[in-house]
Amino acid sequence: MKNETLFISDLHLSGARPEITQRFLRFLELRVRRSAERLYVLGDLFDAYLGDDDNFSPNREVKSAFRQLTDCGTNVYFQHGNRDFLLGERFARETGVSLLDDYEVIDLYGVPTLITHGDLLCTDDVQYQKARERIRTEAWKQSALSKPLWLRRLYARWYRFKSGLDKKGKTAEIMDINPAAVRSTMGHYGVDRLIHGHTHRPAVHELEIENKRCQRFVLPEWGNSETVLCWNQTGFHTEVIEW
Repeated sequence: MKNETLFISDLHLSGARPEITQRFLRFLELRVRRSAERLYVLGDLFDAYLGDDDNFSPNREVKSAFRQLTDCGTNVYFQHGNRDFLLGERFARETGVSLLDDYEVIDLYGVPTLITHGDLLCTDDVQYQKARERIRTEAWKQSALSKPLWLRRLYARWYRFKSGLDKKGKTAEIMDINPAAVRSTMGHYGVDRLIHGHTHRPAVHELEIENKRCQRFVLPEWGNSETVLCWNQTGFHTEVIEW
């Protein structure tokens, strides 16, 4: 019986890490398909997604697996991360996956819950936020997608190199979630629970907003110990996927 809702993020699938792709495909087949009514992917599923016309591995295999999963009745939802914001409507049509906005409030077994990738909450990283605002415009995305795929692949390599250099010049605090941004955002959406990824710092944070006890769940990166956040009618637990 499908009676669970699962949350994952930051898998960073790429051709350079085929073992993570294979683990993910087995996770969909052996874990999600059997018991999940809903799967939420909160961004950075891919390490570099260059457009819906890119059918190189692992894109091709992931599309096929999602199609099989949604055809079997599991609802799959996707939020864009900073690595795969070019994923678009063609991907959704081919896979049956539903695309979500940057912030979405979902009904998680009776509790309104805010979900997001998490990068928008890193407000101390002003340089990143300015760049994000620029490249998320429709004009920028259409210009990028109009370039031939080989050129986009070269640009992605350069971006990863530049991103690595930029991170070396930033403190861990700057790249982490801003607590004031969390409180403001949760207050704006009127929720007591937030689930996000992006920071690769898995934890369950307890906080108080306007005299109400609230929780913030941070999802882990995949790579060493693959973990999924599981919810059902009785509550939540984190589950390490054993291979």
